[in-house]
Amino acid sequence: MNPTPRLKGQSALVTGANSGIGLEVAYALAMDGASVVVNYVTHPEAADDLVKRIENDGGKAMALKADVSNEAEVQAMFQQMCAAYGTIDILVNNAGIQKDSPLEQMSLADWQLVLNINLTGQFLCTREAVREFLRRGVVPERSCAAGKVICMSSVHEVIPWAGHANYAASKGGINMMMKSMAQELAPRKIRVNSIGPGAIQTPINREAWDTPEALNRLLTLIPYGRIGQPSDIGKAAAWLASDEADYVNGTTLFVDGGMLLYPGFSTNG
Repeated sequence: MNPTPRLKGQSALVTGANSGIGLEVAYALAMDGASVVVNYVTHPEAADDLVKRIENDGGKAMALKADVSNEAEVQAMFQQMCAAYGTIDILVNNAGIQKDSPLEQMSLADWQLVLNINLTGQFLCTREAVREFLRRGVVPERSCAAGKVICMSSVHEVIPWAGHANYAASKGGINMMMKSMAQELAPRKIRVNSIGPGAIQTPINREAWDTPEALNRLLTLIPYGRIGQPSDIGKAAAWLASDEADYVNGTTLFVDGGMLLYPGFSTNG
C-alpha cells in the first residue's frame, strides 16, 4: 500500500480487469487506497486471484462479472457495486478486444463485436457512472471532483493501423467521445480523460514481442528503447484518478515510450 494513499475512501471500477493492462490498473488503484471492483467476463479464477493479491497486500477488492456491451449486465454490475461500496468515484473503461483481418475479409460480426465492446461498452459504463456521480455530487474529503472517468484508448486513436480497421475505428471513436463527454461534464465537476498506451507487453499482442526477432522489430517503433509494461499504465491511471491531476480534463495521456514521435522520421524519413 502507498503510505500516503491518494485515493483513500474512494471506490473504483475497472472493466476487463482480470488480465493485462486492466489487472495492473486495478492493482495500482487498490494500492493507492481505492476499494476496487475487478470486472471480468471470462476466467473468473483470474479475477479471484487478483482480488486475493490485492487483499493480501492490504487493499480491498471484489470481482463482478458483466459484459460491458450488454446494457442490462452493466446496470446490474453498477447496482451490485453501489450496494457493496455505497457509490463509485472512479471508472476505468479498460475492457477491449481485437478481431484483426484484412479489410476485404473482415466480417460484419467482427466489426460490430469490436465496436460494441471497445466503444459502446465505454459509453454504457460511463453513462451509469455519471448518473451516480451526479446523484452524489462532490464529497470534498474524498476528492475535488464528483467523479473521474478514464477511457482506455491507444496510440491508434492517432496512428492508422492497416489490418485493424475495426480496432483503430473504435479507438478514434473513444477519442472524440471522451472529449465530448469531458466538455459536457466538466461544469458538473466530473473529469473525463483517456490513457493511450503504446506497445505494452500483454497477451493480446504476444506475437509482437514473444521472440527476439519480433521484439527487435517492435523496438524500432519505440524511441525510448523498451516495450511498455502493464504497470506503466497502472501508475499513470492512479495519478490521473487522483486530485494531483484535478486540472487535467478532456485529454489523452499517451504512455508509449515516444511511439507517437514517428521515429521513422528521425533520420529525415
